[in-house]
Amino acid sequence: MRIVLAALALVAAAGCSVAGAAGGTGKTKLVIGYQSKTINTVTAGTLLRSLGYLEKRLGDKYAVEWQDYDTGAPITAKMVAGKIDIGSMGDYPLLINASRTQNVPAARTELISITGYNLRGGLNMVVVPPASNARTLADLKGTKVSASVGSAGHGTLVQALEKAKVTGVEVVNHQPAVGASQLESGGVQAYAQFVAWPGLLVFQDKGRLLYDGSALDVPTFHGVVVRQAYAKEHPDVVDAFLKAQIDATRYLHEHPLAAAESVAKVTGLPPEVVYLYNGPGGISTFDVMLKPQLKAAHEHDVPYLKRIGTDFGGVDVSAFVNDSYLRKAYGPAYDKDVASTANPARITGTDPVCGGAAGDPRTASELWLEGAATTQPAASPTCLLRQIAAAKSKVRAAYVPDTVTGTRWFADHAVWLKEGANFLPFTTQDGADAYRAGHPKAEPITYDAALKEAGA
Repeated sequence: MRIVLAALALVAAAGCSVAGAAGGTGKTKLVIGYQSKTINTVTAGTLLRSLGYLEKRLGDKYAVEWQDYDTGAPITAKMVAGKIDIGSMGDYPLLINASRTQNVPAARTELISITGYNLRGGLNMVVVPPASNARTLADLKGTKVSASVGSAGHGTLVQALEKAKVTGVEVVNHQPAVGASQLESGGVQAYAQFVAWPGLLVFQDKGRLLYDGSALDVPTFHGVVVRQAYAKEHPDVVDAFLKAQIDATRYLHEHPLAAAESVAKVTGLPPEVVYLYNGPGGISTFDVMLKPQLKAAHEHDVPYLKRIGTDFGGVDVSAFVNDSYLRKAYGPAYDKDVASTANPARITGTDPVCGGAAGDPRTASELWLEGAATTQPAASPTCLLRQIAAAKSKVRAAYVPDTVTGTRWFADHAVWLKEGANFLPFTTQDGADAYRAGHPKAEPITYDAALKEAGA
């Protein structure tokens, strides 16, 4: 499969930085490009903006302008033109950003922090219509799949198809919202996208998960880039931005429901979808540090971008990554904390039905009841089913981890198996089938039947 990446205008010229007086106010202008609906970037975008942490740190000296986009491509185009100073985007767009700017001194960028990541790749997924007969990637042969070419979702699709040795798939380049409409109308037969689009379509009953990116077992992430020239001229701004991002990350960890509600209000996304990704034990791990696993993933991704785009010239990842600003902003604990990959936001508390702690991230589940100010922890998916069966209020959302990959998913959209007295959830039919191949005593069961048996 050969896809030509959408061209980005190289309009850069020395001295075209947006830094300078803002509208005669005497303040220095800082322009930030972000993606409000890409909720893996909220600590450098939507949530950070709503909390006002950056403006508070910068004080009256700077005027901050936030520019919202659907994907990373237009952010990169404006950074190349010197019209955006700081931007956040996914792993593949970050590489394209580096490639477009590395030979333009005035526009050259550096990766200075991470917003969130999933070490197995679960932030990117492939969705099909609910009534589709497709059960595996092999069933997509001869079909059209919508993707934003050059995005993280597109990269996962290409790698997954190659790993599964599936050919004959036509990729159609769409913005995420357009692709979602095409999936619903039948213009395409599948949809490969990044957070939060797959979860949104499934939550709205407009899609069914066909492929969980966690099956690829390749880290995926979003990060923050800054124009190198701007950072050298305004190191105080970069320091303030990173400290504000750290503050926003801490807020998300300490106030997950409030953060989800805040992001939902701004973006129009359902809070239940935001919480699927950004809540405790969520699909995304929010951590600012530039971990070696993520740098290695970038190195791994470079050859794929070279194959799917004739205008991608490659990237020196080591030169692109600069953790010096983050080390200064984070403090002396950086070296110790960068080695950890444990999710700082985990489901905790006592299971109100089964009893005991809900502390094991491999099984911990969560119930969000209508009208409740807090969620209920569950020690396991089986205990969660028991809680739902006993609930007196309407279920707003229920979350379970995939039995093998750990990907958090909606309980009522999971594929369920019963093995002995335990009920086991999976994000996809393919995942459940693979598990059954090694566990012959595991039997398929519907969600409704599992609820009934668990509550008996």
